[in-house]
Amino acid sequence: MTIAGVADTDLHKAEALASAHGSPAYGSHADLLDAGGLDAVYICVPPFAHGTPEYDALSCNMPIFVEKPLSLDLETAEKIAAEIERRQLPSAVGHHWRYLDIVDRARELLDGRPVRLALGHWLDKVPPVGWWLNAGMSGGQILEQAVHVLDLARLLVGEVSMVHAVPAGNPVDGEIDRATSAVMSFADGAAGLLATSCLLRHKHRVGLEVCADGIALELSETRLLIDGEAAVEDGGHAKTLVDRTFIDAVRGKDADVRAPYGEALRTHRLALALARSAAERRPVMLDE
Repeated sequence: MTIAGVADTDLHKAEALASAHGSPAYGSHADLLDAGGLDAVYICVPPFAHGTPEYDALSCNMPIFVEKPLSLDLETAEKIAAEIERRQLPSAVGHHWRYLDIVDRARELLDGRPVRLALGHWLDKVPPVGWWLNAGMSGGQILEQAVHVLDLARLLVGEVSMVHAVPAGNPVDGEIDRATSAVMSFADGAAGLLATSCLLRHKHRVGLEVCADGIALELSETRLLIDGEAAVEDGGHAKTLVDRTFIDAVRGKDADVRAPYGEALRTHRLALALARSAAERRPVMLDE
């Protein structure tokens, strides 16, 4: 695989990354697309910048890898998904947790034992980017960070039918909620909870706990804890595998792409439903 070019609205940043790979740098994604010689495009932009880069890449018939979250709204993501489907192009979204060895192990342990309770957490600090606390740019912590936990919950538990999120009082107008708790009702009858906070000075607790008949599992990005006793460390290959499978798909190989854009859209709907519930102070049904 060869990096054909790097584009960034900050040309200096594009040049810094491109020089490390012997690639040209561009001041916009449009310039990169116009230069040609591409087989696929990685779109790694903040939440508020999604939309135009995807549409432009797809108009050039380029397969796309998209960093989550997919957008700030549902309409943008749904239009992109429809265009990918219409063009029958390979796609992938950066939900790399799906490629964790320990997630495969958890699915084996849960085989034949439906999850009845799911507890998700993302208790962390504010990331060091200027746009993150702006609700109109990041979409909030659930959409920007906890979407990883929600995607894992969908994978291990199933689809969610109802959410009710309650935000803590926000001391600064226009900023994202610094803490949120939520109840989730899964379609098959399981119950779920989600807690998020960016009030801390370090990443305190990030992951998903699930309880099924006779077993409790706790998953983070690095470790699986079985019944509070046996710990299994992940092999650390997930971030490589999520890229490798996309490249294999672009090359026409039989590829295990676990989060194509259309699948990631389901997780995006869930995250947006939780954000909407918190904003409107009411339960939200996922079929609304």
